[in-house]
Amino acid sequence: MIKVAMLSYWHVHAWDYTKEVQAHPDTEVVAVWDEQPQRGREAAEKLGVPFVEDLDTLLADSNIDGVVVDTPTVMHHEVMIKAARAGKHIFTEKVIAPTQREVREILAAIEEAGVKLTVSLPRLNHAYTLAAQQLVQEGLLGDLTLARVRLSHNGALAGWLPEHFFSLEDCGGGALIDLGCHPMYLTRLFLGLPESVSAQFGYVSGKEVEDNAVATLKYTNGAVGIVEAGFVNSHSPFTLELHGTEGTILYGTPESKLLLRSTRREGNEWQTIELPPERISAFQQWVQHVQNGTTADENIQLATDLTSLMEAANLSAAQGRNIRLDELK
Repeated sequence: MIKVAMLSYWHVHAWDYTKEVQAHPDTEVVAVWDEQPQRGREAAEKLGVPFVEDLDTLLADSNIDGVVVDTPTVMHHEVMIKAARAGKHIFTEKVIAPTQREVREILAAIEEAGVKLTVSLPRLNHAYTLAAQQLVQEGLLGDLTLARVRLSHNGALAGWLPEHFFSLEDCGGGALIDLGCHPMYLTRLFLGLPESVSAQFGYVSGKEVEDNAVATLKYTNGAVGIVEAGFVNSHSPFTLELHGTEGTILYGTPESKLLLRSTRREGNEWQTIELPPERISAFQQWVQHVQNGTTADENIQLATDLTSLMEAANLSAAQGRNIRLDELK
């Protein structure tokens, strides 16, 4: 049994991960810490486990094997380095940290301690992603020329997104670093790392952070990635488009089905692709890595690249220019 401490209930997905810990036969929640003690006490009472007010005291408990990190994004660096040095395995909400420098320091601490890290990048495991990867690998799109991925909701208008998600100090950004993470790592999955990033941010609802965002990724081979995210759209379906020299994949336009048209398929007509079973969740993968002594190499690399792309996008929006990835320190 892997004994897990929940580190903060700041993030909107913290209770989702709590339920995953509770549902897994090999994990259990044994303690809670929160940077807001009252919120932490309420969560611990609900779970019937101790609340530990001091993080260092909790991490010193040899009864705890791992932690789930759902603190404000800007606290990830401090919290995860402390957890790693205390010998605790780490499952964390994305992003790992807001800057590449912080990510390098976190990963160095994790490697030195020999603990296991997995980052929640859930759409890597969804059926449409797996199906699209297979079609690309089969060469049915030819050379990829453009990827466009969009994810948006109305959280800034309808009032259901917590107010602290609009704090630049806590989050390191708004719609792009929160929702836009998913389109960004999917674009990276299909096209690889770009040469440069350009971003445009909009402030429709008057929040401190952007609530409407687009980032474009420029590649040396002429391909283009388009990442779209927003907090101000009531009926905007998740959308994935992959275009290549020989074909196109569409998903979510608006139905939840995957369409393919390829010159390399007989008839050269739109076809609905049967979706495969989904891969197990990132949390379940983390448990397996802890149990088997393996490492989440692809997950960690994609999460590391995600921070590079987010940092470049934030710099681009702030400075009004393209940001090359080799400019990041």
